[in-house]
Amino acid sequence: MAAAFAERERDRRDAGDRIEVITGGTRPADHVHDVVVEAMGELDVDLGDRTPREVTPEELQAVDLVVTMGCSASDVCPATWNGENRDWGLDDPHERPIEEVREIRDEIEERVVALFDELLSETPSAE
Repeated sequence: MAAAFAERERDRRDAGDRIEVITGGTRPADHVHDVVVEAMGELDVDLGDRTPREVTPEELQAVDLVVTMGCSASDVCPATWNGENRDWGLDDPHERPIEEVREIRDEIEERVVALFDELLSETPSAE
């Protein structure tokens, strides 16, 4: 959900030249949970064709900011990684009723928008 919202926000703000979104998990599921696909579909965001993937230590080493949803990236990050890690401490939507998944979805969306506000206020635009 966070990656989809981040991609949407990046495109809305025309920030593709300044922000790259890399998504993955340390222990990814084999598919996007049906309840997540349903909840995101309510906002016209189609996740039906996405497949969760594992994030690599090399990818983490190359980024400036890692946002985790309720875990830490420290167990897969190389000791030399100097990036910032923010853990949003959100509940896993798996096996939750749609009402709870909507709440999680809405919180993720709000946090992503706020993060883009923060990041783009700090990043000079290309001229």
